[in-house]
Amino acid sequence: MIQFDKVIKSYGKHTVLHNISMEISGGEFVTLIGSSGAGKSTLLHALIGALSIDRGSILVDGYEITEFDSDTLQEYRRKVGMVFQDYKLLEKKTVYENVAFALEVCGWRDEDIRERVYEVLGIVGMLDHEGKFPAQLAGGEVQRTAIARALVHRPRLFIADEPTGNLDFWHAQGIIDLLLKINDAGVTVLMATHNREMVDQIQRRVITLNDGRIISDKEIGGYDVNIIMGRELTEMIGEEGVGDIEIHEIVEF
Repeated sequence: MIQFDKVIKSYGKHTVLHNISMEISGGEFVTLIGSSGAGKSTLLHALIGALSIDRGSILVDGYEITEFDSDTLQEYRRKVGMVFQDYKLLEKKTVYENVAFALEVCGWRDEDIRERVYEVLGIVGMLDHEGKFPAQLAGGEVQRTAIARALVHRPRLFIADEPTGNLDFWHAQGIIDLLLKINDAGVTVLMATHNREMVDQIQRRVITLNDGRIISDKEIGGYDVNIIMGRELTEMIGEEGVGDIEIHEIVEF
């Protein structure tokens, strides 16, 4: 379904994606991990066409998204559910209105909008909060509203960038359960996160990035701190300076 082929992205002299190649099949749940600045968000933004790449190709269902014109790109994005850490809810609209707005701009009829909005609010557990404004919601409720809005177009691909970043454990747990539920319905889920506990719990495919490079890709895995810290320590000390020292001898947990 998704194919990155030798993708390179730079800002000036700083390369943020180094020759990225990977494939993600339809229906997978894939987690991207890595330290801040590893390239996770850049990769996700490239996938939705929010930034251009310098070299390589990005195929989704066989279509080269880097060649889309503005109208085609807009149509493509409507088929992709996207949730980011800053939520971007409209503060002067209620939960219902925030979700409905995504359909109103596409010209849906009022009765169809009402039916679909109540459907997705039921999926994310927000029916009882439909009349509240974002300022009246807890963090987990804000994120659930953002997920509902992202689901209204019945996406086949769902992208979440740090969806639990500002949440406590229990609210984060609820969001992960919801993403797993979405994935169980056949939707491909691609999530970037720093949340070690949640990655360990999910036990799905994990791709580790460091300095814009894929350094690990495990079909079933958790948050492998040794891989991340090992690469960072190697870069700090130098390949020849690490010698036979084991990571557990340097890093205490």
